[in-house]
Amino acid sequence: MTALTACEQGGFIQQHLKELTMRIPPVKAIIAFESVARTKSVNRASEELGLTASAVSHQISNLEAIIGQSLFYRSGRGLMLTPTGERYLSDVTGSLADLSRATERASSRTDVEILRVHSSPSFGLMWLLPRLESFQEANGDIQLNLACSFEDVSFTSGYYDLDLRHGYANWRDLEVRTLRGEFIAPLASPKYLELHPVNTPEDLLEHRLIYSETPLVQWKQWFGRTGVSAAHKTFDFSFDRSYMSLETAALGLGIALESLMLASVRIKEGALVPVFDRTHAVEVGAHHLVYPPQNAELPRVTRFIAWIEREIDRMDRPA
Repeated sequence: MTALTACEQGGFIQQHLKELTMRIPPVKAIIAFESVARTKSVNRASEELGLTASAVSHQISNLEAIIGQSLFYRSGRGLMLTPTGERYLSDVTGSLADLSRATERASSRTDVEILRVHSSPSFGLMWLLPRLESFQEANGDIQLNLACSFEDVSFTSGYYDLDLRHGYANWRDLEVRTLRGEFIAPLASPKYLELHPVNTPEDLLEHRLIYSETPLVQWKQWFGRTGVSAAHKTFDFSFDRSYMSLETAALGLGIALESLMLASVRIKEGALVPVFDRTHAVEVGAHHLVYPPQNAELPRVTRFIAWIEREIDRMDRPA
């Protein structure tokens, strides 16, 4: 076998790179594909990406032409992934995240590692923020970037390392760790209970109750567990976020049915107290650490998870 000359080697490499490049779709087409797959809508994806709907459709068509198979089909629930689309989404999500992390490492000029966390607003405001000093003391070499919003984030770009979500744990293709030891219970300020004593669950029907849309256990369910009929009970305040109902209760304006985990700092400060003992608290799995499988072994992610678990162990148990 004759050895290749330098020119022949160069030509072989150039041809290999050309073929490789031809097989790799444009990144913007893959991002459009992921957005449509997640939102199940070209219009919603276009709003998210800041593109026209026709531009998103064009990217999807190009991608399907390159692959040679359909990635979506239309159903009553919107655009759904074909089996090929399901496999492709699983493969490219990890690849884009790896590319993003590689770029970040290459561009970093310091030894400080960046941990990007997204959280639901109430958990970020009432549980995470008061404990940032503890995280910094234990992880001085990690810069924590925290963002809060009402929407679950996409991990396709690789920007976020993990998401702290509220709700039912039904997210596909993601690692989910439910935060343990969370209870829902009536909470009020000591001043309110001093002025308006409560002895039994039935007594609450005569009190100012604060309604929150967020908890997985609502007043009607809670009363049902205690055997009290509350079909005609009205509420003095109604909020769409837990931190608003908790702060309203801390101001002495009524009784909130909320998470003892979210209220843990306010309880420790004495601004809020459980109205009853633990027998009237309902255990839930409401908050979850969510992240892509490929992030599970990242040291900054494992350290953050370990820190959260230690903080939960340190929390006072419900009275």
